[in-house]
Amino acid sequence: MDNSANLNLSKSAKVRTAHILPLKLKDVSYEIGGMRLIKDLSVEFSSPSLTVILGPNGAGKSLLLRLCHGLIEPSSGTVEWGGNENTLARRYQAMVFQRPIMLRRNVFANLDHSLKHRGIKKAERINKIEEILKHTGLLRLTKVPARRLSVGEQQRLAVARAWSLDPEVLFLDEPTAALDPAATHSLEEIIDAIKKSGTKVIMSTHDLGQAKRLADEVLFLYRGRLLERADANQFFDQPENDLAQSFMRGELLWWNRHELKPPEKFNNRKGI
Repeated sequence: MDNSANLNLSKSAKVRTAHILPLKLKDVSYEIGGMRLIKDLSVEFSSPSLTVILGPNGAGKSLLLRLCHGLIEPSSGTVEWGGNENTLARRYQAMVFQRPIMLRRNVFANLDHSLKHRGIKKAERINKIEEILKHTGLLRLTKVPARRLSVGEQQRLAVARAWSLDPEVLFLDEPTAALDPAATHSLEEIIDAIKKSGTKVIMSTHDLGQAKRLADEVLFLYRGRLLERADANQFFDQPENDLAQSFMRGELLWWNRHELKPPEKFNNRKGI
């Protein structure tokens, strides 16, 4: 990131709170081809903090984010946004994927397109875009075609584009999975600034170091079930759930992933 990038938000860049929180999932399941990939999951998100979703491959982290964001509908159960209709909720949330999606236009125009679609006037759009690009270290790249940026720069642009919409909730699906350490550090600074601006951030990651640096709380998923939810310090010090303990030690969760239940010794684990 540019050394000149200032991550302190001015008043004009702060979040426009729409009060779509709390987000409540009640007994949510998601099924494809007769296989339940998310299983009777209930959770509520309210405070503007940073929640990290952890779990091994296939745990359901990305599916959970998509269910929350409204990209897919649950097979059963409900997803509720503070009593508001889904159409209102969608306007005040945003999502960034592991692989950034860039429009065929320059950096400035990628942001301008989204803001124009929201009906924001040109003068306000210009001021907002310049400020967001400054905060994310992309101001010097304003006229560069987005698809010519490095992967790290593209991901910063994707986050900047989402942030420019003033979301109350921002979903991030493994946003640094393809980035080198320097690009990861830059994006983590931006994510932390977004949280501090008042946005609720819910992100998935496989990077335990990143989770320790950013998380206020942790959700641990395994095979579509929420096994533990805890304060980040508590979770990283000593998870209550024994599968989470195994995950933190880097041990493989070795039983057959098609079994309905894990071995008997895990049946009485906490946090289920």
